[in-house]
Amino acid sequence: MKELKDIENIDDIKLMVDTFYGKVRQDDLLKDIFNNVIQDRWPEHLEKMYRFWQTVLLEQHTYHGSPFLPHANLPVDKEHFDRWIKLFYETIDEHFVGGKAERAKWQGERMAEMFLYKIQYYRDSAATPLK
Repeated sequence: MKELKDIENIDDIKLMVDTFYGKVRQDDLLKDIFNNVIQDRWPEHLEKMYRFWQTVLLEQHTYHGSPFLPHANLPVDKEHFDRWIKLFYETIDEHFVGGKAERAKWQGERMAEMFLYKIQYYRDSAATPLK
């Protein structure tokens, strides 16, 4: 069994992101949603996710943008976010242990909760997300 360590550098971020999205792309519930939206732009999406998590976990400010906007009109509900969180936690726990690993799980869960709330809000109102 390999010894786990904390998330320490960009290579760890890439391992986390690549492994997680590899699972998403194979998951019966999530794959069609992600593949239909991202299509052939997976390299760009993964690069953006590297920068996002590098900013959040390593405090190296390489991500700029609004993470919610691309998700605002996705055909998802709580079931999808629950699966996303399950796969995300599974990925972290398979590869990492420590403060930044726990921070990643906490941050992922907060984002899922916020995104679900906002998606439901915009579905049920005449408002549109600010760009």
